[in-house]
Amino acid sequence: MLKPLQSLLCSFDSQPEITTFPPVTYAETLTFLYEQLPMFQRVGAAGFKKGLGNTLALAEAQGHPELKFRSVHVAGTNGKGSSSHLLAAVLQAAGYKVGLYTSPHLREFTERIRVNGRELAPDYLVAWVARWRPLFDEVQPSFFEMCVALAFSYFAEQRVDVAVVEVGLGGRFDSTNIVHPLVSLITNISFDHQALLGNTLPEIAGEKAGIIKAGVPVVVSQTQPEVAEVFRREAAMQLAHLVFADEIYQATFTAEGDPETGLRPVALRQHGRPYLPNAELGLPGDYQQLNLPGVLATLDELRAQGFRITEAAVRAGLRNVTRLTGLRGRWSVIGRRPLVVCDTGHNAAGLQLVMTQLHRVPHHRLHLVIGTVNDKDVPAMLALLPEQAAYYFCAAHIPRALPAAELAALATPLGRVGRAFASVAAAVAAARAAAGPDDVVFIGGSTFVVAEVEELFADA
Repeated sequence: MLKPLQSLLCSFDSQPEITTFPPVTYAETLTFLYEQLPMFQRVGAAGFKKGLGNTLALAEAQGHPELKFRSVHVAGTNGKGSSSHLLAAVLQAAGYKVGLYTSPHLREFTERIRVNGRELAPDYLVAWVARWRPLFDEVQPSFFEMCVALAFSYFAEQRVDVAVVEVGLGGRFDSTNIVHPLVSLITNISFDHQALLGNTLPEIAGEKAGIIKAGVPVVVSQTQPEVAEVFRREAAMQLAHLVFADEIYQATFTAEGDPETGLRPVALRQHGRPYLPNAELGLPGDYQQLNLPGVLATLDELRAQGFRITEAAVRAGLRNVTRLTGLRGRWSVIGRRPLVVCDTGHNAAGLQLVMTQLHRVPHHRLHLVIGTVNDKDVPAMLALLPEQAAYYFCAAHIPRALPAAELAALATPLGRVGRAFASVAAAVAAARAAAGPDDVVFIGGSTFVVAEVEELFADA
């Protein structure tokens, strides 16, 4: 039976020292996090809990760290990760100490929680889990609920000036939704996780709109006719100032990205007039044109609340986003002759934008290293991929991964023909070996496939 929360609080107040509960090493701590408690990214719907009760119990026991720092809350189907990193980069360039919470991680758990681009210290993770183990045994939180509690505790102890907090899944019942932000940002709404969020775009938007708080301004990156009224209605109910960012800002890439620097020139307009001429963006994917208006409008809302964010800081943040925040996997070029590109786009809307950009890249032949997870609409995903390509099917090392042989079997009747490989590394090696210097190798279909590409972390 769950002990009264007050008794738990008293016991923690009287025992401030780290307890002797295992785990005692970083590796053991990660094992505890990954295996003892459900993790949505690894096991799917079983790792998702509706409701904020557990998160609030953890927060109360810790003295509500989420109330001890200012925050920006970011939700959406596609673009929320990139937008979060862009906001953090600009705020860092403006001189603020910035916390950044995102998920999932690519290679290392500590990527999820950063302060001014520096990952969470492993020693902090070990000590934090050891100290709060009795609470976890009582509350039985999910993996994600623990991660959010960890992030908020770390940001409070680090005394960040502001934290950019990315929603994990949905919004209304997401564990991050206990923050009371300065501004909320909602990016693109598309089909993903329908079993948990709804089968129509308005239903999905309704879940995302759950992050709108009373009196807190909300920025929506794109005016999508199917869902705009959902946001208008929720904002009106909450007396929250609503901004559709694309009515203020427009962003258009004026050339392809430089494969050497990763920079791409972008023309920005504010109310139809040129803004930040000759700006460059360190994330060259086409879809960033959809994210930039929301980022810029969110910065305006922060300025209105007293943040000093100069145009020079905006330029520096946009240009140096990967260096400042450590973001990887968004149209990341990891090889040349042949050109080798990784991208974490993994649903219909995201893949469509990536494929459009891929078709524009000059090439003799296209080689696609593709893997996915077992709870996606795989035939619909495959239909977005080009028939005229060589395919290398693979599966990431997670329980949710769709076996490579099954993916290949689904792809063949659709005209996407290739071989199944035992690992991501084997598929990548085969594609690179088969590709000529004027070919292009693309690696994607799943965040977890990209996470297993060693070259992406060569400079880590």
